Amino acid sequence: MTDYTQIKNYLESHLDDSLAELSRLCAQPSIAAQNLGMQECAELVAGMLKQRGFSVEIMPTEGSPVVYAERKGKHDKTLLFYNHYDVQPPEPLEEWDSPPFEPVIRDGKMYARGVSDDKGHIISRLHAIDAIIESDGELPCTIKFVIEGEEETSSVHLHEFIEVHQDKLAADVCIWEFGGVDHRDVPIQYLGMRGICYVELSVRTAKIDAHSGLGGSIFPNAAWRLIWALRSIKGTDEHIRLPGHYDDVVPPSERDRELMEAMPEVSDELKERYGVDYFLKGLTGGVDLRLAEVFEPTCTICGFTSGYQGEGGKTVLPAFASAKVDFRLVPNQRPENVLISLRNFLDEGGFEDIEITYLGGEPPARTDPDDPFVALVIQTAEPVYEQPMQITPMIGGSGPSYPFIHTLNLPVATAGVGYPGSQAHAPNENMRIDLYLKGAEHIARIIKEYGSSDL
Repeated sequence: MTDYTQIKNYLESHLDDSLAELSRLCAQPSIAAQNLGMQECAELVAGMLKQRGFSVEIMPTEGSPVVYAERKGKHDKTLLFYNHYDVQPPEPLEEWDSPPFEPVIRDGKMYARGVSDDKGHIISRLHAIDAIIESDGELPCTIKFVIEGEEETSSVHLHEFIEVHQDKLAADVCIWEFGGVDHRDVPIQYLGMRGICYVELSVRTAKIDAHSGLGGSIFPNAAWRLIWALRSIKGTDEHIRLPGHYDDVVPPSERDRELMEAMPEVSDELKERYGVDYFLKGLTGGVDLRLAEVFEPTCTICGFTSGYQGEGGKTVLPAFASAKVDFRLVPNQRPENVLISLRNFLDEGGFEDIEITYLGGEPPARTDPDDPFVALVIQTAEPVYEQPMQITPMIGGSGPSYPFIHTLNLPVATAGVGYPGSQAHAPNENMRIDLYLKGAEHIARIIKEYGSSDL
């Protein structure tokens, strides 16, 4: 068995340097939704990869650039890392205990926007690579990075980028952008992601807002108009009413159920963390709750805007209303089919005036839980976390895994530095430093064991 003492010693003795590098990356804003700091952050990431002897290209897209990097190893077999350098907007700023782009360490955690999602994962992987090079003088296999800048805005240009650059991105296996432990500190292997179709629905019923006393009984109300349209899409039974919406749904297999049954009970933990009193459709817990969480399609109103919402009263009849809505998709649903179905459904229901703006989407995708590379990632986790890694066949969130799995034909596994209290996408996003070290060690073990394996 490989002795990892030297690598562990390097990771621990150079931890402060690595965290300083992470601080520099987190201090650079890179807000995809606002196109803020994207080129600057791409250049910063590229420079960090060049310092490790990678050949690096900052490759343009119609949106933010993609950072591509490659370093040859002892063997030709190739491990591809997918990451992203963009972050969510930090608002509401008043809820942060420290400025979001001024990283700070307190109580064993680093706080900053993007420190967990996804910059901590990027730098922890570079930390692991540093340890291997210091220990062995070379990499055991070829390593490639593809680090995009639009993951937080549905990776709108990544699918085309991968299609065009298949030869450049060719690899044998892939480690995804996230990973980590659950609320018990047990490492979890996430092997699938739901898809998404994200839209904005809007309607304008007049040129300007009107006095509600003047127009309330004779003018159309944009807010009510949109509410009625939304009400037609999903009922109180939670059933999505788009014709044929469930036709392509592949139900969870017996293997999926088996894996979900092995996961811990989460109902009480979810209720406590989110402050909810009950779950939908009479679910109370157990494997049925865990299956429903990830294997059922959803339609969620993410935001609704219309009329006056400031302090005090303003009796106004709104001329415009909009709502952001996401449809989470399960195998084998496709976002383009949802768009067509939604347009037809609204038109047939008399809502031809509701405009649909497509904000992004991607299909669901999964990796076989019994793939040999998945087994290697799971096996290398146990000595780091001192307990077996558990498999989750699907998660409820979405990401651009489809082109990696179906275009590049790669098994995609997860390994990283996340934990449930990271507050990614929320104020006070943070990363536990103990998990940062463990995540880096796990990545180092994956690289070395994969390099010497027969896979």
